[in-house]
Amino acid sequence: MNYIYETHLHTIEASACSRTPGADYIGYMKELGYSGIIVTDHFFTGNSAVPRDLPWDKKVEQYCSGFEHAKEAAGKDFTVLFGIEYNFQGDEYLLYGLTREWLLDNPDIESKDRFQVYELVHQGGGIMVQAHPYRERGYLSAIHLTPGVCDGAEVYNAANPDWQNALGYDYAVEHGFLMAGGSDIHYFGQTDMGGMSFPFPIETIDGYVKAFMAGEGRPVYKKDALNSKEDFRPVSLAKELTTISQGPTLEVIMH
Repeated sequence: MNYIYETHLHTIEASACSRTPGADYIGYMKELGYSGIIVTDHFFTGNSAVPRDLPWDKKVEQYCSGFEHAKEAAGKDFTVLFGIEYNFQGDEYLLYGLTREWLLDNPDIESKDRFQVYELVHQGGGIMVQAHPYRERGYLSAIHLTPGVCDGAEVYNAANPDWQNALGYDYAVEHGFLMAGGSDIHYFGQTDMGGMSFPFPIETIDGYVKAFMAGEGRPVYKKDALNSKEDFRPVSLAKELTTISQGPTLEVIMH
């Protein structure tokens, strides 16, 4: 039996671009075949819904509330884990293995550069995975890549077109990165979905980090997920997700 986990999910409590309360995700994601989710709301450096003028502890409290509401609603038969999506210059990283206490202990985190954040994440027992490395959007002026701060790369992001995912896949292969997949879901009705498949259940975020770093998970996807009766499929078997069909149109800046 395979267990599918959503690794990239946003709640209305902390992500300004989401329309879905954390608690509302549980039944919906179960119906789609997931065994659990990792809530990765946009941090204060990104598209955050948390007011910037709040004291640090209050900002952290609101930031974590989407995760906490989802976890409370899930009960014991669905896994809800905590993550972070951290933004620099449009390049975003999924941080796993950290806690609310870690955030409270690092009130100056926003003043750190990529390498300093990477060091702090590792000191806290976490990992740093670049989300959608080759994403292109109207609000982005360049693609920023920093191989030196990556424990892995998100090679399938369901909110990206196939050609951008293929570029991310090639980037991961070139640098020998562990590969991740996720939906980047913000609201119900998203057509395609993704995630990570494991041959055993994941119960804690530390367990996820350990299994991911051991290479025991694989990125998977499902097209037309709301209507398809097929199982999630490995990204590695999809030619359109692994073979470059066009290059990036934005400048690529290596750090």
